[in-house]
Amino acid sequence: MAERVGLTPAAAELLRRLVSLHGPVMFHQSGGCCDGSAPMCYPAGEFRTGASDVHLGDLSVEGIDDVPVWMSGPQFEYWKHTHLTIDVVPGRGSGFSLEAPEGVRFLVRSRLFSDAESAELNGQATR
Repeated sequence: MAERVGLTPAAAELLRRLVSLHGPVMFHQSGGCCDGSAPMCYPAGEFRTGASDVHLGDLSVEGIDDVPVWMSGPQFEYWKHTHLTIDVVPGRGSGFSLEAPEGVRFLVRSRLFSDAESAELNGQATR
C-alpha cells in the first residue's frame, strides 16, 4: 500500500525519546521559509490544524502511539507527487520544534511516487 510519509530508524528512536519526555507528539510542515519548511514536532494537540491542512498519514513507531503528520494545503500542492521520509540530522533546528534542545533537527527527504503509487493514492485502478 502506498503511503505519503515514512521515517528513518534514527527519527523513530528520537520520537520515542521525545514522547518519553513530552507525551504523544505530532508533526506539521508549513510552506514557510527557513525553519517553517522543516517538519516541526509538537506535543499532540498543541499545534492546531486548520481546514486547509492535509493529513499525510500516521507514523507507526514501536513503543509509542501513532504520530500524525500534517502539511499546509499550499505546501501539499507542491509535494503531493512525492513520498516524504522524516529523518534526523545533527544541527540546530527551530526553537519551536521539540527536538531543538537535543542538538539535532528533523528534515524531510523526498522521492517522486512511481506511476503505480500515484494511481493508488489517487484511487485509480492500475493495469
